Amino acid sequence: MTTPPPPTGPPTPEPHGHSHSHGPAAPVSQHLRKVIAAVLIPFAAAVLVGLVVLWPGGAPDHERTGVGFDRQTQSATVTKLEKLPCKDLNASQTPPNGDTSTAEGQSAQSRADGTCGRATIKVTSGSDKGRTFTEVIQPDSPRQLHKGQGVVVAYEPKAPKDLQYSVTDVNRKLPMALLAGIFALAVVVVGRLRGVMALVALAVSFLVLTFFILPAILQGSNPLVVAVIGASAIMLCALYMCHGLTARTSVAVLGTLISLLLIGLLGSLFIGWASLTGNTDDNTGLIHGLYPDIDMSGLLLAGVIIGSLGVLDDVTVTQTSAVWELHQANPTMGWRGLYRAGIRIGRDHIASVVNTLVLAYAGAALPLLLLFSIAQSSVGTVANSELVAEEIVRTLIGSIGLVASVPVTTALAALVVSADRSGPATAPTAAPLTPSGPTPPIPSDRPAPRRPSLGGKGRRRKT
Repeated sequence: MTTPPPPTGPPTPEPHGHSHSHGPAAPVSQHLRKVIAAVLIPFAAAVLVGLVVLWPGGAPDHERTGVGFDRQTQSATVTKLEKLPCKDLNASQTPPNGDTSTAEGQSAQSRADGTCGRATIKVTSGSDKGRTFTEVIQPDSPRQLHKGQGVVVAYEPKAPKDLQYSVTDVNRKLPMALLAGIFALAVVVVGRLRGVMALVALAVSFLVLTFFILPAILQGSNPLVVAVIGASAIMLCALYMCHGLTARTSVAVLGTLISLLLIGLLGSLFIGWASLTGNTDDNTGLIHGLYPDIDMSGLLLAGVIIGSLGVLDDVTVTQTSAVWELHQANPTMGWRGLYRAGIRIGRDHIASVVNTLVLAYAGAALPLLLLFSIAQSSVGTVANSELVAEEIVRTLIGSIGLVASVPVTTALAALVVSADRSGPATAPTAAPLTPSGPTPPIPSDRPAPRRPSLGGKGRRRKT
C-alpha cells in the first residue's frame, strides 16, 4: 500500500480538549432566582417598613447632668507646665499620717513629698475660646501632661468661675485618624474594588447604628425589635455590597437571618431566666437614670444580636462559597455529598471562630477578670456575679448561633445549588484540524470505526 505524501503548508496545531475559562461561576437558573426572590423580597420589604415606622429622627433632648460622658466638652492645649513641690500646691489637703500600707496612704505620702506639675491650659474652641486656667497634676496621676499637648476639658457653667473647666481626657483624634487611614489604605490595596465596597458597607453600618438604632432605643422603642431591624438592614447592605447581588449571597443572607433569629430566641430566654438586668456599671446606670423607660435587659439582648452579626456574616459567606466551589469542581455531586464536604470545611471554621469570639469577650472584660483574681474569688462566685454572667451569656449565645449557622447555611447552599436546573456551563471541545479543514462529525446512525486491538496474542499488522 502506497503511503500518501505528507501535506504541504503550515504544521497542524494539536487539538485542545479543554478550555481556559477564568470568568465568574455560571449563573443559576431563572426558576431558582425566582424562588430566592420570593423569600428575600418580602423580608427586605419588611425591614424597609420597619425602618420607616421606627425611624426616630434624632436623639431626644435632655438636661445635662455633668456626670460621666453627659457633660459639655471643649478642646484645649497645654501652654505651660511648671514642676513644683507638691506640699506647695496641695496645702489644703489633709497631711499624711505615715501609714503607707494602704493605697490611700501611699497616695497621700506621694502628694506630700513628691513633685507635682502646674499646667496652664488654654481653651481653643467654644464661646470661651482663648480663656486660660490652671490645673495641678499629681505625681501618682495616670495621665501626665506635657507642654503643647492637646486635651479635652469639661465645662460646668454652674460652678464657680475658677472651677468651671477641668481636664477630662487627652485629645487623641490625630493618631486615631491616622490609624483609620492606614486601615482603609490596607483594605483598598489588598482588596481593591472589594475593599472599597467593604469600606462603604462599613460606613453604612455606622450610619444605621448612629442614626437609627441608638436614637430609636433612646426614644423608647423596643430594643429587641430595633436591633433585629437594624441588624437586618446592616446585613442586607453589607453582604450585597461586598459580594454582589447573586444567588450565592442570597443564600448567605438566609443563613445569617436564621442564625440571628436563633440568637434572639436564646438570648431572650436565658437573659430573662438568669435575671440579668443589663444595669451593671456607671454608664448603664446613667442611661437608666436619664431614660428610665428604656428596657435595659432588652438593651443587653440587642447588644448580643448586633455583636454576633459581624462574625455570622463571615461564617455564612465562607460556607456558601465553599459549597458553590465544590459544585463547580464536581457538578455530579448531589446535595448530600455537597453537605458532607461543606460541613467538613465548616468544622474547622467553627473551632477558630468560637475561639476568636471567646477571646474577644475575655479581652474586653480583662480588667474585670483581673479584679476578681486580685480578690481571690472562686470560679463559681465570679461566674455568678452579674458583671461576668452578662459576658458569659453574651459569649455562649453568640457561639451557639455561630455553630448553628454552619450546618444551616451549608444545608441551604447544598439544596439550592443541587436544585439548580441550569447546570454548569461546559465549553464545547474543539474539533481537531486537518490540512483540508475540520473533520466532519460522524453521524449518529453510522457506527464508529473500530480501533485495532493492541492486546491479546495477535500482533498489529503493518500497512
